[in-house]
Amino acid sequence: MKQRTPVVVNILIIIGLLIVFYYLFVQSYAFLASPYFWGTVVIGSILAFIHSSIGDLIENNKFKKLSPEEKAAYLAEKKIPFFKRMYAAAFKKQSDTEEKDILIDHGFDGIMELDNQLPKWWVGLFYFGTAFCIVYIAAYSFTDFAHPLSEYEKEYKEQLASIAAYEASQPPVTIETAKYSADNIAEGKELFKTNCASCHKEDGSGGIGPNLTDNHWINMPEKTLFKNVFHMDWNGSPTNPAMRAFGKNGEVSGAEIEKIAAYVYHINQELPPVTPAQGGAAPQGTEAHWEKE
Repeated sequence: MKQRTPVVVNILIIIGLLIVFYYLFVQSYAFLASPYFWGTVVIGSILAFIHSSIGDLIENNKFKKLSPEEKAAYLAEKKIPFFKRMYAAAFKKQSDTEEKDILIDHGFDGIMELDNQLPKWWVGLFYFGTAFCIVYIAAYSFTDFAHPLSEYEKEYKEQLASIAAYEASQPPVTIETAKYSADNIAEGKELFKTNCASCHKEDGSGGIGPNLTDNHWINMPEKTLFKNVFHMDWNGSPTNPAMRAFGKNGEVSGAEIEKIAAYVYHINQELPPVTPAQGGAAPQGTEAHWEKE
């Protein structure tokens, strides 16, 4: 008569399986705070106790039918701790007598074959893997679990939310706090294309508006180029209504103007100017003598 698994071990297995299956469908561990999950655990535990009680009745009935020697052997084996029995069943080596009983009557080149049973840990993993595969396929097919596009959208929204929360917690960028950073050039270029390219062209060489790549400027309210661009983008031009106050009007934020100013500083100070011969607008205003940043 085989020894049975203790009810506590069965309950632990049930809880572990429930956690796996819930996670596959809920896709987070928020269910651990749900009364539905713990209600399922309680129901599973009750069923495990009922199963164990029925097993005890069957075991007692079978035990009565054993011979005295079989009863003694069964009771002796029952005294062995469960996990020790499991370890022995998985890894113990057969005796010579046991090997003779399971020796298959065929061989080749002196190699004989034993009719060993598969280790219980291997069989358990196989059945668990099969059940997990079925549940996983069901979760993948009928929910968003492990769906790459859904996971991407979720993480993308979380990143946007974290960026928005970070920006909301930061003080607004003003002309006093704005600083040039080469890290802002790439984003500044995209913002420039959206807000400024219609008048100044995408490369800043000018068209309707003046050429921003040369050293001639119509308005120079600030002493440094970077601050001057920030000032003009925030306040607009006093001489040209087409150059409106993007910042004051709320069309762009101070942080965005900081990036636009970084891009204009880059094309004006770090790249060669686009001359009229190269398609740039002719110089307008007076020559600037900027202070170093």
